[in-house]
Amino acid sequence: MKTIRMMLAAPLLAATAAHAADQQLSGAIVSSSGQKLDGVTVSAKREGSTITTSVYTDAVGGYYFPPLAAGKYLVWAQALGFERGTAAVDLSVARRANFALQEISDPERRFRQLPGEMMVAALPEASADDARMKKIFMNNCTGCHSTSYALQFRFDEAGWSHIIDLMKIVPVTGIYPGPNAKPNQILQKHQKQLAAYLARARGPAESSMKIAAHPRPAGEAARAVWTLYDLPLNPDAGVGTRYQTNDGSDWAMGTTSKLGILPHDGAMGLDGAIYFTSNNPNRGVSIGKVDPATGAVKYLKADAPNGLAATSHGLARDRAGNLWFDINPGRRALGKLDAATEKITIYQTPESMSPVGGAVTIDVDGKGMVWASTPSGAVRFDPVAEKFTEFKSVIPEKNPRGSGATYGAAGDRDGNGWWAQMAMDTVYKGDVASGKTIEIKMPDVKVDRLFGEDRAFYDKVSDLGFNAPLPWSQGPRRMGTDKNADLLWVGNSFGSSWAKINTRTLETTIVPLPNPAMQAYHIAVDGRHNVWGNLWTADCIVRLDPATNTWTVFDLPVRGTEIRHISLLERGDKISVVVPVYRTSQMGVLTLRSEAEVAALKAKTQ
Repeated sequence: MKTIRMMLAAPLLAATAAHAADQQLSGAIVSSSGQKLDGVTVSAKREGSTITTSVYTDAVGGYYFPPLAAGKYLVWAQALGFERGTAAVDLSVARRANFALQEISDPERRFRQLPGEMMVAALPEASADDARMKKIFMNNCTGCHSTSYALQFRFDEAGWSHIIDLMKIVPVTGIYPGPNAKPNQILQKHQKQLAAYLARARGPAESSMKIAAHPRPAGEAARAVWTLYDLPLNPDAGVGTRYQTNDGSDWAMGTTSKLGILPHDGAMGLDGAIYFTSNNPNRGVSIGKVDPATGAVKYLKADAPNGLAATSHGLARDRAGNLWFDINPGRRALGKLDAATEKITIYQTPESMSPVGGAVTIDVDGKGMVWASTPSGAVRFDPVAEKFTEFKSVIPEKNPRGSGATYGAAGDRDGNGWWAQMAMDTVYKGDVASGKTIEIKMPDVKVDRLFGEDRAFYDKVSDLGFNAPLPWSQGPRRMGTDKNADLLWVGNSFGSSWAKINTRTLETTIVPLPNPAMQAYHIAVDGRHNVWGNLWTADCIVRLDPATNTWTVFDLPVRGTEIRHISLLERGDKISVVVPVYRTSQMGVLTLRSEAEVAALKAKTQ
């Protein structure tokens, strides 16, 4: 065990003077023709602040913010197909801002507004050839970036072929490995067809894409409140700016670059503070902490070699409020942050065991034990005895088909562990009582009509990985258990689905996402058995009520989000949903309002 005191660093964001949060901001949104617009995103950001609050208009175009601090605000409203409307509002003088939104005339500006899943849904698939290329694009062109980042650009066939030349050798890290790297076998095989397909969709000529209307938020989704906290960019990345110049708030600017971003996973502490891990090399931060009242960011650091901060990736909170994460001070390990003292403690697995590693996911099971993924399986850590137990995958990490590295991990209410080999399409249970590993193979996605003739080629592919799957792979990624039921939920990135697994009987059911263009990433389950999931190629999160099989889609107020983690904090009947808004370098918190709460705010404006 190794204990490291937090290195004091001045917050990068100076806390502003306290303001009384008693100001009411409301208004109405119409189109240029006077039509009342429902489900419009309305955002407000106080001058000098790094906190943005966003709400949505109701069925008759009215919006009502929760109480805001006094001050001068920039307020903006936007909806797909419309130019962003902006206004400067001094809440000490005015409490209302109305907007008449103008339709966008430039088709490219309209297109760049679209969230990633809408772009993908619009890709042609009427013919078998087109459907085949659409599947290859979704599976093999999303490892380093979201779909919207690539599709916002236009290239002819030669241009798209050059893009594929690069991407077929760039691994999931997004780092160019050099000219001698071996190309991705699947992209290599389909390069010519894929380049021609993308040129017809996003080339200089008329596009073959058919964009379907996207419903704006309504009902409960329109009563959501998002709070986004800007995080400073990594000063060691050399990007030259302190914050994102394209923070996603103007949708027509498209999806931003992820250069210099800091957050990866995130969670809310029991005190309301927001924590995030940082997986990119830097000198200042292992764990970041955001003050929810001021937006001030504090860096907590453990040392790594060469003067760098030890990086982190996964994150989970235990019942006592401690934060658990993986951390790399030289050999990747398990870390604990005592939120009260801000002390980081590092626990190394014995040399005889695998280190913590892979795309590490952390979870705390129903017995208080901490589970973390390793390259070859998962480990269970007893915080009281300070003892690790290791479970290994049946398929080796290095095998003839490619990478068997672990991706997601979770612990169930009985104290057993679960993990996924994403590229091998396999989920495992670590049975604590027997010490055995139980293997569960995911059922194939039904695409034989598209790839049946190529089966012999795919049977010989030897470089399967996180962004190089077989066309029929489900791609089990990150997962979450219902701590009040015998259920594990797994996000299948390539199957556009979730897997529901009974943790005792192992019965497995594939649950399709509400839109086949959505790609799942991580899952969290609340105390009422509702299942929440983030979608890394879409600017929304989803919630499934298993009792009624009802989906609710909650749009984010920014574009190009690429969310990789989701966590919950429940207080009574209130829930906070926390997501790291990856590309825009923000932390986001979703809260929900009842009809009565919105009605009370509306009454105050009368």
